[in-house]
Amino acid sequence: MQANLTRVADLTSEIRRQLTPLGRQAEVARRAQAVQADVRDARARLLADELAQLTATLEAEIADETALRRRRAEVEAALGEARTLLAGLERDADEAAPRLSALAETAYLLGSLAERLRGTGTLAAERVRLLGTAADGGSDAPDDGLGGGSAAGRRDPDDLAAQAARVRDEERALAGETERLAEHLTAGVAAREEAEAALHAEDRRVAAVARAAADRREGLARLGGQVGARRSRIEAAEAEIGRLREALADAGRRTERAQGEYATLEQQVAGAEQGEEGLDAEHEGAAAALEAAEAEVARWADAERTAERDRDTYRARKEALELGLDRKDGAGVLLAAGARLGGVLGTVAALLEVRPGSETALAAALGSAADAVAVDSVDAAVDALRLLKDTDGGSASLVVGGLADPAPESGPHAGPLPEGCEPAADHVTASDDVATAVRALLRGHVVVDGLALARRVVADRPDLVAVTVDGDVLAAGHARGGSASSPSLLQVQAAVDEAAAALADAVRCCERARFAGQRAAADRDTARDRVDAALERLHESDARLSAVAEQLGQLAATVRGAAAEAERVERSRAAAQDAARAERALLDELVERLRVAEAEPDSADPDTTGRDRLAAAAAAARSAETEQRLALRTGEERLRALTGRAESLERAAATERDARRRAAERAQRRRRQSEVAAAVRAGAEVALAVCDRALRAATEQRDAAEAEHTGRRERTTVARRDVDAYGEELARLTDSVHADEVARAEQRLRVEALRSRSVDELGTDPDVLVEEYGPHQPVPPSPPPSGASEPAEPAAPTPYVRDEQLKRLRAGERVLNQLGKVNPLALEEFAALEERHTFLVEQLRDLERSRSDLLDIVREVDERVQQVFAAAYADVAAQFEGVFSRLFPGGEGRLVLTDPDDMLTTGIEVEARPAGKKVKRLSLLSGGERSLTAVALLVSIFKARPSPFYVLDEVEAALDDTNLGRLLTIITELRDSSQLIVITHQKRTMEVADALYGVSMRQDGVTTVVSQRLREEQPA
Repeated sequence: MQANLTRVADLTSEIRRQLTPLGRQAEVARRAQAVQADVRDARARLLADELAQLTATLEAEIADETALRRRRAEVEAALGEARTLLAGLERDADEAAPRLSALAETAYLLGSLAERLRGTGTLAAERVRLLGTAADGGSDAPDDGLGGGSAAGRRDPDDLAAQAARVRDEERALAGETERLAEHLTAGVAAREEAEAALHAEDRRVAAVARAAADRREGLARLGGQVGARRSRIEAAEAEIGRLREALADAGRRTERAQGEYATLEQQVAGAEQGEEGLDAEHEGAAAALEAAEAEVARWADAERTAERDRDTYRARKEALELGLDRKDGAGVLLAAGARLGGVLGTVAALLEVRPGSETALAAALGSAADAVAVDSVDAAVDALRLLKDTDGGSASLVVGGLADPAPESGPHAGPLPEGCEPAADHVTASDDVATAVRALLRGHVVVDGLALARRVVADRPDLVAVTVDGDVLAAGHARGGSASSPSLLQVQAAVDEAAAALADAVRCCERARFAGQRAAADRDTARDRVDAALERLHESDARLSAVAEQLGQLAATVRGAAAEAERVERSRAAAQDAARAERALLDELVERLRVAEAEPDSADPDTTGRDRLAAAAAAARSAETEQRLALRTGEERLRALTGRAESLERAAATERDARRRAAERAQRRRRQSEVAAAVRAGAEVALAVCDRALRAATEQRDAAEAEHTGRRERTTVARRDVDAYGEELARLTDSVHADEVARAEQRLRVEALRSRSVDELGTDPDVLVEEYGPHQPVPPSPPPSGASEPAEPAAPTPYVRDEQLKRLRAGERVLNQLGKVNPLALEEFAALEERHTFLVEQLRDLERSRSDLLDIVREVDERVQQVFAAAYADVAAQFEGVFSRLFPGGEGRLVLTDPDDMLTTGIEVEARPAGKKVKRLSLLSGGERSLTAVALLVSIFKARPSPFYVLDEVEAALDDTNLGRLLTIITELRDSSQLIVITHQKRTMEVADALYGVSMRQDGVTTVVSQRLREEQPA
């Protein structure tokens, strides 16, 4: 702020020096004021005259456009009503179609039921007849109690068998007839489907023809409107090109004059700028050095941050893997008691160094020994086992070290190995304590690439055990392997060693980046001091050259402004010419398209005769199909009746042979059966009567529904014709309104251009200009020429005449040219400089007051930010613990501030510990757990500071069904206080929504938005 105060003082001195030359220009400016006022008055009256005439013409044309708009609104309303009527008819047709189908189906089902009742009644009557005949032919002699009695009146079993055979013959004949009826029905169904397909195709053709005719009429009207609009645009573009050409010539003349004055002044100040070049070069060099130093500091800072991230990542990975080395069985007890037990060397995995990539194979080869504990002697092994028994510490595998190295192999395992395999012992390096034991465990084991090679090795050398790199073990007498399971202790130890090495590298990189960053920061501070010193000397030189530089800057601004105006006008002219050429090309294309479209014959309304014929054929096919179905069902019922009759006769014959000994009992049973059959026949007759009445009623309802459907189709055709007629009239009115709108827009553009000129050239509001300088106002007399005496009496105002005002304007401009170069702003600049001096003094005092006020405001804002942030953090942290425990049952999550003492710069860390895990860092969680933790944080913010609505974009994409169910419970709770818009592909998420929205593609290739409300809102 002190530098600003110094700058204000320098500017005040410079302004004081500039006041002297301005005084000499004031006299000439005073002489030019009167002439300029007269010229401005004439220009204002000419502009007001043009603006008044254009405004009156525009108002008259707007009235005509209003009438067209009113008629278009009426046609739009009528078209809307016609479309509503058509939509209602189509909706009624769609709603009535299921009812018509249901009535037809009901009539068919009632007919089938009637046929079944008739068959049942016939069967019951036959049984009554048969039972009655048998009862009439039976003996009335009393039974002797031994099954005897007269058999003269009974039917002969052979006769019953013959009757059954005849019925079977009738059954076979009826079965053939039924098959023929089924074939006829299949043919009828095919004919009905073919007729309906032809009807649907004809409906689509008629609709396509109608749409094509409407599209052609609409396109012809649109082409006509576009041709008129393009012609109007070309005329306007040609007028604009002429105006821009004149403006470009004027801008070129002004640019030449300004450049001459600038070159003269530039020669005067060339010597003063020589000393400035050295300072500029020095400052630029210092600035470049500072920029390079800052880039170096930023580069090492980025390297340090990257190394810190890698260090934290590898440290967390090492810690997590080391958790897997903690043993919870007997091995853990031995490792914990190693200090007091003695002889415990540690885990075998920690004492081995495995070749990278062979961890899985060596773990499979060692088996349980990979997770064992190493001891230095057999005595130590006995003590360890005794300790486990005494303390009930569980079981553990032990590897005994410190043994003598046996002689080389010379038994069955000796000899050259097959091609493609290596001894397993070559893939591991063990400490001296357990080297002998490990070699003994791996004796006879070889490492191969896959199971195919392992099978060949075992076939060639049954004495070897082949171990694949994937952990499968294959020997002559046993095999072990399969899909990947949990990693062995050997694999975990290798991963721990790898993470430890990476952590050490990351720590070294971090330290190296920190030291290099400190050196770069020192270089940056030195470069900044050099820049400040060079900048201070440059400011001193700028202060000495400020007077000349400001004057030169004014002339340069004049040159640049004139050149920029010329360039802008040239670009506008080129753009206008390009636009005009493009418009002409489009006009030629549109005229050709309009000629071709007008030459084509007009399409008439589609002929629906073929469609009506196909509809009648489809209806006839459906009726024929219904009749065939009824005939087939009748034949099937008769076939079942004959089958029952034949079976009844066959059973009667068998029963007759078996029941001759019990004639009285059989006669009594037949009487009961006869009564039942009579009752069934009576019931069937009653039910058949009811079914016939229902069938007649259903047939009448079906015929009435078909008649109503035919009438509705005729009304729909009439409604479509009305919609087409209103659509054509609306298109014609729309084109007319569009053409009028284009013309009004051009007229408004001309009016706006004049209004803009009123503001830009005269600084007067257009309405005020017309009111004060319009043609209805008298014109005051011009001021007397310079040096002439004032008249005794002032001249009276005269009426407005445009030609006289044009002469007045040209005369005033000639006088201004005779005066030569005039600075009309000399007096204003002098007053402005004085005002600026006063303003700068006042600004100096304001700066001092503002600095104090700003410091108070900053302090208040910091306090308020701390309060609001602390309250928001407390609420969100409390909500996060509850939401996390619900999304991760049994888990624990919380928010922690990185710097609680400084609430303005502190960060927030998220700690997440799902159930069954000890990790807290998000980077060690699975993808679904990280996603669910992020959702928990968002929901906590939503609950702490609710919002009216939220938009969630596939937040549950990585969740499984269990976690998704928990999240949906939280979302359901949020729905009570806020509105949620969820973008999802999950079916369960859609099921809890109130409404679904999606985008689908119609048959015509146009996308449309579809929606479905799943449940209605409950009233409050």
